Amino acid sequence: MVKHLKLWIVVADGEHARIVAPREDGALQTHDRIDSKSAHLRSSDLGADHPGRVQESASAARHGAEPRTDPHEAAKERFARDLGAWLLQSSRQGAFDELVLVAPSHILADLRESLDKTASDKLRGVLARDLTKIPDHELQPHLSEWVHPPHRIR
Repeated sequence: MVKHLKLWIVVADGEHARIVAPREDGALQTHDRIDSKSAHLRSSDLGADHPGRVQESASAARHGAEPRTDPHEAAKERFARDLGAWLLQSSRQGAFDELVLVAPSHILADLRESLDKTASDKLRGVLARDLTKIPDHELQPHLSEWVHPPHRIR
Protein backbone atom coordinates (compact mmCIF):
# COMPACT_ATOMS: atom_id res chain seq x y z
CA MET A 1 0.00 0.00 0.00
CA VAL A 2 1.38 3.40 -1.02
CA LYS A 3 1.25 6.19 1.53
CA HIS A 4 0.30 9.56 0.07
CA LEU A 5 2.32 12.33 1.63
CA LYS A 6 0.38 15.36 2.78
CA LEU A 7 1.83 18.50 1.21
CA TRP A 8 1.28 21.96 2.67
CA ILE A 9 2.15 25.03 0.65
CA VAL A 10 2.40 28.15 2.81
CA VAL A 11 1.76 31.28 0.75
CA ALA A 12 2.54 34.31 2.92
CA ASP A 13 3.55 37.93 3.09
CA GLY A 14 4.09 40.06 6.17
CA GLU A 15 0.40 40.28 7.07
CA HIS A 16 -1.46 37.35 5.49
CA ALA A 17 -0.86 33.65 5.01
CA ARG A 18 -2.80 30.77 3.61
CA ILE A 19 -2.22 27.05 3.65
CA VAL A 20 -2.79 25.53 0.26
CA ALA A 21 -2.86 21.79 -0.40
CA PRO A 22 -3.45 19.66 -3.48
CA ARG A 23 -6.83 17.94 -3.63
CA GLU A 24 -7.20 14.36 -4.84
CA ASP A 25 -7.89 15.63 -8.36
CA GLY A 26 -4.60 17.56 -8.26
CA ALA A 27 -6.11 21.04 -8.07
CA LEU A 28 -4.89 23.37 -5.33
CA GLN A 29 -7.22 24.52 -2.58
CA THR A 30 -6.81 26.81 0.42
CA HIS A 31 -7.75 25.02 3.62
CA ASP A 32 -6.66 27.61 6.19
CA ARG A 33 -6.05 31.38 6.36
CA ILE A 34 -4.11 33.33 8.94
CA ASP A 35 -4.11 37.11 9.13
CA SER A 36 -1.98 39.40 11.23
CA LYS A 37 -3.82 41.26 13.98
CA SER A 38 -2.14 44.43 12.73
CA ALA A 39 -2.85 43.85 9.02
CA HIS A 40 -5.11 46.87 8.57
CA LEU A 41 -3.82 49.17 11.27
CA ARG A 42 -2.22 52.55 10.65
CA SER A 43 1.30 53.28 11.86
CA SER A 44 -0.15 55.51 14.57
CA ASP A 45 -2.17 52.54 15.86
CA LEU A 46 0.96 50.36 15.99
CA GLY A 47 3.06 52.85 17.93
CA ALA A 48 3.89 56.52 18.18
CA ASP A 49 3.13 58.36 14.95
CA HIS A 50 5.91 60.89 15.44
CA PRO A 51 9.48 60.60 16.72
CA GLY A 52 10.15 61.10 20.39
CA ARG A 53 11.92 64.23 21.59
CA VAL A 54 15.49 64.36 22.87
CA GLN A 55 17.23 67.18 24.67
CA GLU A 56 20.74 68.08 23.57
CA SER A 57 23.13 67.85 26.55
CA ALA A 58 25.28 70.81 25.40
CA SER A 59 22.37 73.23 25.00
CA ALA A 60 18.67 73.66 25.70
CA ALA A 61 17.79 72.65 22.10
CA ARG A 62 15.41 69.74 21.55
CA HIS A 63 15.00 67.73 18.39
CA GLY A 64 13.13 64.69 17.12
CA ALA A 65 14.76 61.30 17.53
CA GLU A 66 14.48 58.85 14.67
CA PRO A 67 12.58 55.69 15.56
CA ARG A 68 14.78 52.61 15.66
CA THR A 69 12.30 50.48 13.72
CA ASP A 70 9.36 51.07 11.47
CA PRO A 71 6.22 49.85 13.31
CA HIS A 72 4.90 48.11 10.18
CA GLU A 73 8.19 46.27 9.58
CA ALA A 74 8.31 45.17 13.22
CA ALA A 75 4.71 43.89 12.95
CA LYS A 76 5.58 41.94 9.77
CA GLU A 77 8.57 40.32 11.46
CA ARG A 78 6.40 39.41 14.47
CA PHE A 79 3.76 37.89 12.17
CA ALA A 80 6.40 35.81 10.34
CA ARG A 81 7.78 34.51 13.66
CA ASP A 82 4.26 33.69 14.92
CA LEU A 83 3.44 31.91 11.66
CA GLY A 84 6.69 29.97 11.94
CA ALA A 85 5.84 28.93 15.50
CA TRP A 86 2.40 27.77 14.33
CA LEU A 87 4.00 25.75 11.51
CA LEU A 88 6.43 24.22 13.99
CA GLN A 89 3.54 23.14 16.23
CA SER A 90 1.60 21.79 13.22
CA SER A 91 4.66 19.82 12.14
CA ARG A 92 5.02 18.27 15.58
CA GLN A 93 1.33 17.26 15.46
CA GLY A 94 1.87 15.55 12.09
CA ALA A 95 -0.43 17.92 10.17
CA PHE A 96 1.82 17.70 7.09
CA ASP A 97 4.55 15.46 5.68
CA GLU A 98 6.02 17.92 3.18
CA LEU A 99 6.23 21.69 3.19
CA VAL A 100 6.79 24.38 0.56
CA LEU A 101 7.22 28.00 1.68
CA VAL A 102 6.29 30.85 -0.68
CA ALA A 103 6.95 34.37 0.59
CA PRO A 104 9.02 37.48 -0.06
CA SER A 105 12.66 36.85 0.85
CA HIS A 106 12.70 38.81 4.14
CA ILE A 107 9.61 36.95 5.38
CA LEU A 108 10.99 33.65 4.09
CA ALA A 109 14.12 34.07 6.21
CA ASP A 110 12.07 34.64 9.38
CA LEU A 111 9.87 31.60 8.60
CA ARG A 112 12.82 29.30 8.00
CA GLU A 113 14.53 30.42 11.23
CA SER A 114 11.37 29.47 13.17
CA LEU A 115 11.51 25.82 12.08
CA ASP A 116 13.37 23.16 14.03
CA LYS A 117 15.34 20.33 12.38
CA THR A 118 12.35 17.98 12.13
CA ALA A 119 10.19 20.62 10.42
CA SER A 120 13.12 21.73 8.23
CA ASP A 121 13.57 18.14 7.09
CA LYS A 122 9.99 18.26 5.75
CA LEU A 123 10.82 21.35 3.70
CA ARG A 124 10.69 20.40 0.01
CA GLY A 125 11.19 23.84 -1.43
CA VAL A 126 11.06 27.59 -1.09
CA LEU A 127 10.01 30.28 -3.52
CA ALA A 128 10.93 33.89 -2.79
CA ARG A 129 7.87 35.57 -4.30
CA ASP A 130 4.71 37.23 -3.03
CA LEU A 131 1.82 35.14 -4.37
CA THR A 132 -0.74 36.03 -1.68
CA LYS A 133 -3.03 37.77 -4.17
CA ILE A 134 -2.90 34.94 -6.71
CA PRO A 135 -6.07 32.78 -6.59
CA ASP A 136 -5.70 29.05 -5.96
CA HIS A 137 -6.52 28.05 -9.55
CA GLU A 138 -3.64 30.23 -10.85
CA LEU A 139 -0.97 29.04 -8.38
CA GLN A 140 0.02 25.78 -10.08
CA PRO A 141 2.31 27.28 -12.78
CA HIS A 142 4.31 29.04 -10.04
CA LEU A 143 4.60 25.80 -8.04
CA SER A 144 5.14 23.33 -10.90
CA GLU A 145 8.43 22.18 -9.39
CA TRP A 146 6.53 20.70 -6.43
CA VAL A 147 2.93 20.33 -7.63
CA HIS A 148 1.99 18.74 -10.92
CA PRO A 149 -1.11 19.85 -12.81
CA PRO A 150 -4.21 17.65 -12.59
CA HIS A 151 -4.56 15.05 -15.33
CA ARG A 152 -7.47 15.64 -17.63
CA ILE A 153 -9.36 12.61 -18.95
CA ARG A 154 -10.57 13.08 -22.50
